[in-house]
Amino acid sequence: MAIDFDALEREMIAWRRDLHAHPEFGFEEKRTSAFVAAKLREFGLDEVAEGVGGTGVVGTLKRGGGNRAIALRADMDALRITEQGGQEYSSRNPGTMHACGHDGHTAMLLGAAKLLAENSGFDGTVRFVFQPAEEWGKGALAMLADGLMERFPFNEIYGLHNMPGLPVGHFQTCPGPIMSAEDNFEIVLKGVGGHASRPHWGNEVLVAACATVMNLQSIVSRRLSPTDIGVVSVTELITDGTRNVLPGLARIFGDARSFRPEVSAEIEKQMRVIAEGTALTYNVAAEVTYTREFVPLLNDAVLVEEAFSAARTVFKPDHISTAGEPVTASEDFARFLEHAPGCFVFVGNGEASAPLHNSSYDFNDAGLLCGARFHAAIIRQRLRSV
Repeated sequence: MAIDFDALEREMIAWRRDLHAHPEFGFEEKRTSAFVAAKLREFGLDEVAEGVGGTGVVGTLKRGGGNRAIALRADMDALRITEQGGQEYSSRNPGTMHACGHDGHTAMLLGAAKLLAENSGFDGTVRFVFQPAEEWGKGALAMLADGLMERFPFNEIYGLHNMPGLPVGHFQTCPGPIMSAEDNFEIVLKGVGGHASRPHWGNEVLVAACATVMNLQSIVSRRLSPTDIGVVSVTELITDGTRNVLPGLARIFGDARSFRPEVSAEIEKQMRVIAEGTALTYNVAAEVTYTREFVPLLNDAVLVEEAFSAARTVFKPDHISTAGEPVTASEDFARFLEHAPGCFVFVGNGEASAPLHNSSYDFNDAGLLCGARFHAAIIRQRLRSV
């Protein structure tokens, strides 16, 4: 049957804009999940399971007698950001918006499901994994804890993310590390606050906190090997002081990025040394809490070549490239790769696109068809009909 790509693209644009207008935060994606499940049933999938990992959806499509299964994954959640765009489909949920393009990722995977349901061309099983709560790194773990691998087993998994700055119709990936781990930290400094006119009567913590923030900058520049990639960012400094009150409590929050467990461990070690040493200098106490939220995303080298091969059937040859350097943002798609080999890729969202997590960001609808076709192409390549 001939494929009407123009009609499919129009449908995907309508789906994407509907999802964009109704964003939902992680584990709150009830409307989104219902929308996805209804579409998958409309396409005639063999099985549609809802509530996987809370609000996740898994659709299953089988063709032929092949015993291999491939998973395709899209994330569904939005962010706690107030949208500044003026589109007619702008967020109708105040304080929440699709500022990372998960509405587009979901529409792409729905488009692939429709393509493969109507024009299969493969032999085996496809798992369409629509994941909640990617933004705070809990959704993949929730689906895995809910028996994803046991209930819906698969041999390989593929995912994608839009990339602002990369032209629409362009494709990138690379073997090995492509996105970083993310660690979170909180440093609490405790002293004795008091009147702003008499700092010598107590042990206020604000100067110690400022010194700690500055000293943390030496971890990457002076305490890690220059050949290792690491980022340490302080994102918040909160005290209990006010205009004429010196604080007795300060809390420093931030995150760290790396690509190897050894680097993550060294960042934590040096952070504790710096926090405790700086606190001692200012005669206050320090407590450090350090957690690991995302693991590094490591692409399987063999499946990267398969992804490039599938991309050549969708993208122009000169629009396909190897990602030049790893991205220090994080993705909980990496959690699935602890259970099955896979590949994560980037598709262009346009050179004029606002950055991800920006209040003016919008997914570029011109990239929808490329994403859907890539998903379908990798399935037809890895589950070839005999």
